[in-house]
This record gives sequence, structure tokens and C-alpha cells, in this order.
Amino acid sequence: MSQLSIAPYGSKEFDVTSSQKLAVRTNGGEAVIYQSSGPGINVPSTMVELARVDGEERVFSFTANKTVLIDAGPAEVLYEVATTPAAVYWLPPTPSDVHMFFDDFNTYLASDWTITTTEAGGGSASEALADGVGGLLLITNDAADNDHDFFQLVKEGFKFQSGKRLWFEIRFQTNDATETDIVAGLQITDTTPLAVTDGVYFLKSDGAATADFMVTKDSTSTTESAVATMADNTDVILGFHYDGASTISYYVNRVRGGTVGITNMPDDEELTVSFGIQNGAAAAKTLTVDYVLAAQER
Repeated sequence: MSQLSIAPYGSKEFDVTSSQKLAVRTNGGEAVIYQSSGPGINVPSTMVELARVDGEERVFSFTANKTVLIDAGPAEVLYEVATTPAAVYWLPPTPSDVHMFFDDFNTYLASDWTITTTEAGGGSASEALADGVGGLLLITNDAADNDHDFFQLVKEGFKFQSGKRLWFEIRFQTNDATETDIVAGLQITDTTPLAVTDGVYFLKSDGAATADFMVTKDSTSTTESAVATMADNTDVILGFHYDGASTISYYVNRVRGGTVGITNMPDDEELTVSFGIQNGAAAAKTLTVDYVLAAQER
């Protein structure tokens, strides 16, 4: 089942079989999960409290068929019912709870970014707003092989810290999903973000339409290979979430693909929002970014 949401002060009742699991995450408050003694019982008084979820992600299993009621209270709730749920992913809590950077590219100032550009072709790279719903930044490289345009937000404002959850998400597309290198995530400020020493990021290498997920500290990486498959001129959403303790989860189109440990998490460096594209052939390539977000608990 696809992920579903419940607005604050709303509720949802549904049946769950003994072969299914329920994954729940809240945003901005507490939700109460109730269960019945059996399926199809629609009277609230017959339900008993199963759990209270406040900000964390929880997965529930059932030994028999049940009717479940989620009472959202002040929270917005995302939930999923499936035999093997991918669990749930949601954007950070309210801005007052986090330090957040979000750019929807309704406007663009080059001075907000440290831009590393190589222009070995016969023209010039360009970065400009493009028409499109939601705001778009269109990055076009010059036409030589390995020409590139990399963006890093001025100032390193994020750091992996114990007890502080952290989120990153970006939506983008490229005109060539194979003959390009693309990077997106949080990294130290570096002129070579395709081979950075410290960062947590997605890396799509030349010659493949798949992206890897990298957790890198002092040039030593934990790598999850081919976590996302891309297609020409097709949007993809890539994101990750650090739980503030022991796990970094990565997401493709807001579905969790897997988790990695924190052995190589760069917890001794401040990091910044980073993304960009490099040509994999002697032809101009484009990267169109719809939005980019990073947030960390205060």
C-alpha cells in the first residue's frame, strides 16, 4: 500500500490482517494508536490503546486480524500498511524545532553558493531559473567531456551530532541519466565533490543510470550501491534521515530503500548543502533542480 497521511485533529480507521504490519510516523505532535479485539469492529469504545507515537517512527505487528484507529491529535501522521512496509518518511518537524534550509528556486542568487565550474568546451556553463511549476534551477554545462558545475551553499551549517535528527532531500532531473556524474547531499566545502573526503550524499557515476549512497569520513566510505535508478528527463526525489542515534536511512521517491550504520558518519565536520553535474561525454548536459532541503534538530 502506498503511504497515506492524516491531517492534524483527524482520525482514520482501517483493517489490518495478521500478515501485515503498520508503520507510523508523526510530525509536530503526538498520535494515539488504538486496536480492536478483532476485525470490522467500528465502535471506538471497543478499542484499546496500542501505543502513542510522538515524532519517532514505529512499526507494529499483529498476531490476529485487527481494526486499527489512528487519532492524529495535533500531529500530522504518515502511515503505511503492508506485508513488509518500507516504513515511513516525512519532512522535519515545524521550523521552530529545527535549523532548516529550503530552496524552491523561485529566486536564485549566485552569491548564495560556492560554485565550482570547468568550461573546456567552446562555450560557457549557465545557471538560471527556468519556467515550471514550483520553481526550477536549470544548470547547463559547457560541451567538453568532464566539464562540470558544482554548487555548495555558502557556510557549513549542518553537523551530524548524537541526539540531533537530520534530514536531506532533493528533487531533480537530468537530460542524460547515463553519461553524467551527479552528486547531491551534505558535504564539506570542496572543489572536488565527486571525490569528497567527508559527507553523506548520493553519487551517480558516469556510464550508469544508478546512484549510490555514500557515508564518508576522512575518505573512508560506507557505500550502498545502486540504490536509485534514473531516467532521462524524469524527476527523482533522493533523501536521507539520521535518527540521531545509530542509523542513517536513505529514501528514493520518499520510500525507504535501506539503512546504514554510523561507522563512517562524518561527525567531526560541519557540512553544507551540495549538488552538481559533470559531463560524461563531449556534449552539454543539464541538471534541473526543483528544490533542495536540509534540516537538523536544534
